[in-house]
Amino acid sequence: MQLSTLSVETSPGLMPRGLVWLFAIACGLSVANVYYAQPLLDALARDFAMSTAAVGGVITATQIGCGLALLFLVPLGDVLDRRYLMRGQLLALLAALIMVALAKSVIGLLIGMLAVGLLGTAMTQGLIAYAASASSVQQQGKVVGIVQSGVFIGLLLARVVSGIVSDLAGWRGVYIFAALLMLIIALPLWRQLPVLAGREKRMPYTDLLVSMLTLLRQEKVLQVRGVLALLMFAAFNIFWSALVFPLSAAPYHFSHTQIGAFGLVGVVGAVAAGRAGFWADRGYARQTSLAALLLLLIAWWPLSLMAHSLWALVAGIILLDLGGQALHVTNQSLIFRSRQDAHSRMVGLYMLFYATGSGLGAMGTTAIWSYAGWPGVCWLGAGVSLLALLFWGATRRVGEARTQ
Repeated sequence: MQLSTLSVETSPGLMPRGLVWLFAIACGLSVANVYYAQPLLDALARDFAMSTAAVGGVITATQIGCGLALLFLVPLGDVLDRRYLMRGQLLALLAALIMVALAKSVIGLLIGMLAVGLLGTAMTQGLIAYAASASSVQQQGKVVGIVQSGVFIGLLLARVVSGIVSDLAGWRGVYIFAALLMLIIALPLWRQLPVLAGREKRMPYTDLLVSMLTLLRQEKVLQVRGVLALLMFAAFNIFWSALVFPLSAAPYHFSHTQIGAFGLVGVVGAVAAGRAGFWADRGYARQTSLAALLLLLIAWWPLSLMAHSLWALVAGIILLDLGGQALHVTNQSLIFRSRQDAHSRMVGLYMLFYATGSGLGAMGTTAIWSYAGWPGVCWLGAGVSLLALLFWGATRRVGEARTQ
């Protein structure tokens, strides 16, 4: 199958602020669809007569969809007109959300959830790559930072919105509401997505997929920043996957809603981390990376003091999210500069590192918790964060050579 591609020949002009925020809002709404189900598992278990263990398959199906999107859908942004690709994926995502809302069987629910994970991820990462390609080189980092802040805020608010809407209208109402939000954002996206100037060429779809392996082998920036993403997101999930255990036990006995509210603290870090792209544009990627990694490591000290003070927990969350998101934004700013003609494939490969790190972090923290409790979790997180800092120190010249 032959696919046409647009390879940019001229540098785009400065992106209007309104368009930057449109990308950010659209990304936030798209990624939220992937996370709405997490607070709804008990309701889904009741409605579909599923056991607690079996209902976890809902999240598994969604994550499988995410992985498939990164491998098979996100790269299409390099070989198809992104305007039509985003429009088609948006319509398909609407259909998937409605399918979940109307699901009558477990099989229908799981298929719908897989489709939501597939299309929600494809939309989110596709729009990030689109925004990077549509922005000028001198503002690319800033644009990516703002758009990535929208992604992180959408991820955090998804659980809160899901809980509120489900209390008012049931879990099916959550997905009807999600479909309405995507319908609302569809019109401005339809009208305002920019045309990317370039020349047309052709590439078979199989060659496109094979080229991802070539990019991974050749692009040193992607390799270095991908490993940093893997370690950073492993540290993230070490914390977030274990947090429910101490907060739901004595002396706190917090509900899931109260525990989830701690995630909102991360919005502070997400907003502040958007500046990392601005500094990367000005040649300070090395300094920004170092500061982010130091924050990620230092955060584990106040996090380890949670038993003595919840304010220490809040401070630690802010530092963890600020450092992690600043590194994430800097990573993306750098990989987008390395290959202007392969933004979609590069972001797809980069996010595969992210997904791997998230999975490893979640698995590692549950094992450590059972043996060493919260202190063990903090030592594990600090160890992974230190490893990320040491790896950056050993590879910083390779990873940032193009920005010096």
